[in-house]
Amino acid sequence: MIESFIATLAAHPDVEALTLAGSQTGLGPDTLSDYDLYIYSQQPLPLAFRQALAEQFAAKAELQNDYFGPGDEMQLKDGTFVDLMYRNLDWVEEEIKRVWVGHQARVGYSTAFVHNIKTSQVLFDKRGRFTQLKQLLESEYPQALQKAIITNNYPLLRSKLTASFFEQTEHAVQRKDSISLIHRTSALLESYFDILFALNKQTHPGEKRQEAWVHATCTFIPPLFDEDIKELTQSIGHASQLEVITRLLDHLDELLKQEGWLT
Repeated sequence: MIESFIATLAAHPDVEALTLAGSQTGLGPDTLSDYDLYIYSQQPLPLAFRQALAEQFAAKAELQNDYFGPGDEMQLKDGTFVDLMYRNLDWVEEEIKRVWVGHQARVGYSTAFVHNIKTSQVLFDKRGRFTQLKQLLESEYPQALQKAIITNNYPLLRSKLTASFFEQTEHAVQRKDSISLIHRTSALLESYFDILFALNKQTHPGEKRQEAWVHATCTFIPPLFDEDIKELTQSIGHASQLEVITRLLDHLDELLKQEGWLT
């Protein structure tokens, strides 16, 4: 059924490109993986068409799920879950230029969008524009981008003068603020993994299965990586949390010194 669903989508005259990304094109889908379909057009497809699509193919549907951008979610009549996301190719091109060409880093997840495009499977490309943009990302990982990501994220871990993620976590411990502990620990890990993927000149896969992606794509991995991550996730809210974070960051520093990023 998914093949007929995709063919019907691709046949709409406003669709410029249609791609599959997410878990289906990552380390391998599991039973929890849905189909992340990205529909590229100037505007999201007309609601009437999307309603007709749901009536034809879906057992259940939620249209206009715009919480994280224009999209729809459907469970097809054969049980397949489909997540539809609507994007504009002009916006995609600007994001690629900003990150891959302009070497602009973020605080965490700097190359996650680029990774999404780079790993997308092209299902339909009317004029070949998406394919051309995807080909831009086949070039060698820019050294300037690597430097920008590491430089932008590293001080936030614990070395900046005030308000590092470590210090914020320390304050949350002192205040016994469990929600802040979770939030600040998550932020620290976002920058930690951003640095680690950049160090290895690998694009960031996003929030899911990051440990597995490290082992699948990275050559340079901190000592006791798995142990540190496991201990940290288990220590949140406990007296040992700051000690565990210290070990995690010490091991990252050890790797960065080994690779010439720290003296």
